[in-house]
Amino acid sequence: MTNLEGKIALITGASRGIGRAIALLFAENGCNIAYTYINEEKEAQDLAKLIESKNVKALSIKSDASNFDAAHEVVQHVINQFGKLDILVCNAGITRDTLLMRMSEQQWDDVLSTNLKSVFNYCHAAARQMMQQRSGSIIAMSSIVGVAGNAGQANYAASKAGIIGFIKSLSKELGARNIRANAIAPGFINTDMTMALPEVARAEMIKTIPMRRCGEAQEVAQVALFLASEMSSYVSGQVIPVNGAMG
Repeated sequence: MTNLEGKIALITGASRGIGRAIALLFAENGCNIAYTYINEEKEAQDLAKLIESKNVKALSIKSDASNFDAAHEVVQHVINQFGKLDILVCNAGITRDTLLMRMSEQQWDDVLSTNLKSVFNYCHAAARQMMQQRSGSIIAMSSIVGVAGNAGQANYAASKAGIIGFIKSLSKELGARNIRANAIAPGFINTDMTMALPEVARAEMIKTIPMRRCGEAQEVAQVALFLASEMSSYVSGQVIPVNGAMG
């Protein structure tokens, strides 16, 4: 069953794109939603209204996912508000694309901190509660770039590949407590990040996709819903591609 009625989910970086789509789809399936954002104040407020219109609760928290202490404070706040935490979706991410020889140390550190360290931060914070409950589903957003690499994205690829290794290890550590941990590896998805690319570059990228189109955030959200629900009760330690057969 994909019904998440009465469940509590925490989603990082949910004010737009894939995170937003996941929050709304979970809410449509009865899940109460806590989510973080860092800059998009209006988008975050609008999302709260949309979630609450689906007759579930919304908790919007402005927080930097790359900050270890802040992540623990967010998780504790969610537990204080809702009494438990059933689903964690680690979605916060940025890009700072450039060729290696032009990449600054700051560009490397920013991407690794936001994309990879944030996953450690939130899993570290949420694991204790889930272990006490003896249940939970952790979902981390990787990327096809983390599987196959991509020129000009060494920092992004490293962060997303790191997520895969981390999640596979976590699934082995927490499996005995009935906690599942999986990753999703999206391909070329229509989001603000990809829409910012020049049209020529987008057209060339689409030619490399066997399905000859970009994916939609909703299509990634549907896989997250599967992983959050009891339909995936024996699925853990996996990386699920959502890429139109790119890889």
